[in-house]
Amino acid sequence: MSANIAKADMLPGSSSPNAGEAVKAAKADKAGKTPRDKPDRSSPHAKARRRRRTKTAFEAYLLLAPSLFGFLAFLVAPVVIVFVLSLFSWNLITSPQFVGLANYRRMFSDSQSWHALLNTAYYVVLNIPVQTVLALLLALALNRKMRGSKFFRVLFVLPWMAMPVALGVIWNWFFDPRSGIIDHVISLLGFTGPNWLTSTTWAMPVVASVNVWQYTGYTMLFLLAGLQAIPQQVYEAAALDGTNAMQRFFRITLPLLRPSMFFVLVTNVIGSFQQFDTVYVMTQGGPGQSTTTMNYYIYQQAFELFHAGYAATLSILLFAVILLVTIVQFRYFRKRTIYDFS
Repeated sequence: MSANIAKADMLPGSSSPNAGEAVKAAKADKAGKTPRDKPDRSSPHAKARRRRRTKTAFEAYLLLAPSLFGFLAFLVAPVVIVFVLSLFSWNLITSPQFVGLANYRRMFSDSQSWHALLNTAYYVVLNIPVQTVLALLLALALNRKMRGSKFFRVLFVLPWMAMPVALGVIWNWFFDPRSGIIDHVISLLGFTGPNWLTSTTWAMPVVASVNVWQYTGYTMLFLLAGLQAIPQQVYEAAALDGTNAMQRFFRITLPLLRPSMFFVLVTNVIGSFQQFDTVYVMTQGGPGQSTTTMNYYIYQQAFELFHAGYAATLSILLFAVILLVTIVQFRYFRKRTIYDFS
């Protein structure tokens, strides 16, 4: 009937003032609705729903507040402060003086800063592949059901729990050419070891080896967790198809281990670019500047030469490099297939 009323109201010469309302009523009637179906925002039920939503949102933000405060106070704020400080010249004693982009022009013309960045990249190349391969081998070994596997897990993780400064002191003694245990073992084999920490060739590999020894067990834990998340039915099905161990490793284990591999590579690369404590304890950037990493060079500029503004500029450069490398890793792993068996 609503449709007939609408048609009558729309006839030529019709002057009914309710023609618009009749058309709306006809459309609503055709859709199975009436104009009264429109929610009334001023009703008590609507107000109660809004109060509940507001209360829920407030409780959610209240629970997020500690983490949000930590994120802003300890991540965002320091980055902003460092960027602002990079525009100033400051010796940590007198008032800062605004110099604009002078620190950035100095950085691009400073050969030592780029040398330190190359040293850092060299350290990352020495550290990450060896650490990842050793951690994967240990994870594969401990993933087998064998006696004492829990004991070895704890044993391999113990170095990660030690302080890097203490480990640097211990390994400094190990590599001492006069009383170190490394040269003593080499001499028993009839060879003479090099001057490990005073050689421009061997100093950086020695520093990298200490980091590999400390963090391999930590990396192994994440890879072991990834291995244990792979369903055994996948391996059983592959074995029924006649695949050998190498085929199962490269076609099943490595592809299904990509999420764990992605995590350990991103975090370990970031940590390696930030290397400082082992270099400070063992070599202090020497011999020459062969082990001067970017973080150590920033420390020298800020707390030895009191060029805090320039040190902040170098920090921005290191931040940009780490961000670029991380983005490359994200893009690489994003193009790879991730399998979910949950």
